[in-house]
Amino acid sequence: MPPKSTQDVGPGLATADSSAPALSGNRLGGMALMLGSGLSNQVGASVAALAFPVIGPVGVVAVRQWVAAGVLWGAGRPRLRSFTGAQWRPVLGLALVFAVMNLSLYTAIDSIGLGLAVTLEFLGPLAVALAGSRRRTDALCAVAAAVAVVVLARPSPSTDYLGIGLALLAAVCWGCYILLNRTVGRRLPGLEGSAAAAAVSGALYVPVGAVVLWQHPPTTTALICALAAGVLSSAVPFLADLLALRRVPAHFFGVFMSVNPVFAAFVGLIVLDQHLDAAAWTAILVIVGANTAALVEVPGRGATRG
Repeated sequence: MPPKSTQDVGPGLATADSSAPALSGNRLGGMALMLGSGLSNQVGASVAALAFPVIGPVGVVAVRQWVAAGVLWGAGRPRLRSFTGAQWRPVLGLALVFAVMNLSLYTAIDSIGLGLAVTLEFLGPLAVALAGSRRRTDALCAVAAAVAVVVLARPSPSTDYLGIGLALLAAVCWGCYILLNRTVGRRLPGLEGSAAAAAVSGALYVPVGAVVLWQHPPTTTALICALAAGVLSSAVPFLADLLALRRVPAHFFGVFMSVNPVFAAFVGLIVLDQHLDAAAWTAILVIVGANTAALVEVPGRGATRG
């Protein structure tokens, strides 16, 4: 079966064929879908944080992975028995990235807050966009992002270096996700690769999640929050992103999704009462600007997760 080109479209979950008629439909509808996807993803993360005191980030991530596996399995319906070794290798790598990326991000959110964690995670796609570039603009983007990270971290005796490190680990995972996702998209048709990876990742969390939920029995409220996080951060963005990519060009999608750290900061403020000072807000906007500048002139980059 001939390989397909892909575009990363959701919160660590899915790909869509970039050869599809991205400009069909109206752009305003596409922008509304992207706005809904970004807000849903960040509201899902904030709702997940409400369950942390009861079942912890590991328990919440386990439930989210199970929801994601169910959604993607139904959408992709992978034919696992027909997979070759060359197809399984990137799928298994993607499954491991899914598992580590979401756990490191949610643990970082628990430590340093939603806005800072999501902002630092966005360094992953920025690094992929800048890799190998020789544009002067991209060099300036890299310097600006590095300065912004230092401002966000602001080393001091009270700095949560573990939380910052986990957010940066999530960024590394996101970069790996983009590269692996491209390989999976070339070797497997449609959503089969993403669905298989999500299923394997969900299976990895069965023993871990079972132990955590046994040791920390979830309350009804915590379980609802964890399930809602899976729906809001997996199912809704997945469907919204697929529909959006039918209405807007792939590179425009990538640029627009770069505002997610701003969404995260606002949602963290409103839902979790997590306040950021002026310096942190400025650093977030600088990183968003660096992402946008790195993507806006290069249609082929479109490196987003959600």
